[in-house]
Amino acid sequence: MIGDPNEQSGAIRIESQDSFVVLRLNNPTTSNALSHNTLEELERVLSALLAQSDIKAIIFTGTDDVFASGASVRELENLTPASALEFARHGRALMRMIADASPLTIAAINGYCMGGGLDLALSCKVRCASSRAVFAHPGAKLGIVTGWSGTQSLPRIVGATRALEMFMTARRLNAAEAYDYGLVDFVGDPVIQCAIATATRLTKR
Repeated sequence: MIGDPNEQSGAIRIESQDSFVVLRLNNPTTSNALSHNTLEELERVLSALLAQSDIKAIIFTGTDDVFASGASVRELENLTPASALEFARHGRALMRMIADASPLTIAAINGYCMGGGLDLALSCKVRCASSRAVFAHPGAKLGIVTGWSGTQSLPRIVGATRALEMFMTARRLNAAEAYDYGLVDFVGDPVIQCAIATATRLTKR
């Protein structure tokens, strides 16, 4: 296992659960925004985890009532065309790393799951949601569209019509609606226990 069960890595808290690892986004002052630094931390931690053969599942979750709020709007405002392209490539590479990971990847969505945070959840093989979770791609209200593969992964999971609705209206879905859409696989509280039970069941197969 990597590090200590309660290791802190900047905005990421690493918690060990036997052969499972929980990566908890833990920067409530930014609503767990996926800033450039946070993407780099996630990439570093994931690279270390994926080099270990004893890890069966990696569970992503957040803190308080936020899973992840997506890219940092403050950072987005300062991007140039060149740096925006690089930021998009960086985010896509991380989402691909999660999608291609050999261990089971599970998003334990504890609350607000917005924009790039939803892209992260979509990159996981399984999604468990708290009954209080909220989902949206709010880019239409900001004049932007996600550059982290969500435009490809969301239609594959919920279908083109529902994906277009989410992208074009920025409408928020509650957990029940997300389950009905097929966006999440399970709804349960506390969501981390739902994710661990799911990981236990699926990795025994």
